[in-house]
Amino acid sequence: MARRTLTIFLVIAVIIGIGCVRLGFWQLDRLAQRRAANALVAGRIDAPPVSLDQLPADTSQSRYRRVILHGTFDYEHELVLGGRTRNGSPGINFLTPFRMPGRDTAVLINRGWVYAPDAMTVDLARWREPDQPELEGIVNSFHDPGTGVAEMADHPGVYRRLDQAALAAALPYPLADYYVMAVSPPIGPIDSVPVRLPPPPLDEGPHLSYALQWFSFALISFGGAGAVWWGRREDREQRIVPPAPELPRA
Repeated sequence: MARRTLTIFLVIAVIIGIGCVRLGFWQLDRLAQRRAANALVAGRIDAPPVSLDQLPADTSQSRYRRVILHGTFDYEHELVLGGRTRNGSPGINFLTPFRMPGRDTAVLINRGWVYAPDAMTVDLARWREPDQPELEGIVNSFHDPGTGVAEMADHPGVYRRLDQAALAAALPYPLADYYVMAVSPPIGPIDSVPVRLPPPPLDEGPHLSYALQWFSFALISFGGAGAVWWGRREDREQRIVPPAPELPRA
């Protein structure tokens, strides 16, 4: 290998190795952020439930807090979130407005999942629950508006995503800036009530494995560069011809 070519190879290998190291530390930083976020969410979910009046005004500070609500479901204006799956089976989530005494604004309650072969069509009346003395749930944020129409054109009342503006337009009263995932055990026979949604998963994601992969790539890059450099060095030493010994003088 020519000296110029060797130099270029070593420089590229070192640059790649440094880049892989930086990406590895970036993944470790992402892991630390994920763990901090998980700790925050776990603390909010494990905290005692509060009333809506005790929620912070900032919806980002209210997310994943447990709340207790008193009121009634408005089944006449119930909506559906389509395209939901559970254990690989298609289905839907019920989005039921919840009316509370003394409040004009309703809170949308995700009552849970039921099976639907086309992930859109379901008999709403069959899955109505009796009113409860109080409803416990977890506050969550609506999805970003996204692009395209949220409501499915061929299925009125069925929505692709939790678009607050689109959902509010379907109701005759104001809608809160957040929705609530019901966690109270449903009342009634198990085959006639929705399956409550679980709290958000608090896994650490693939960041640690990605970091180890990037560090492995860096080790391969640095190790390869070192092996080539050392091999070149030994080759040069072997090419050095030792001086001929002096002959004894007569």
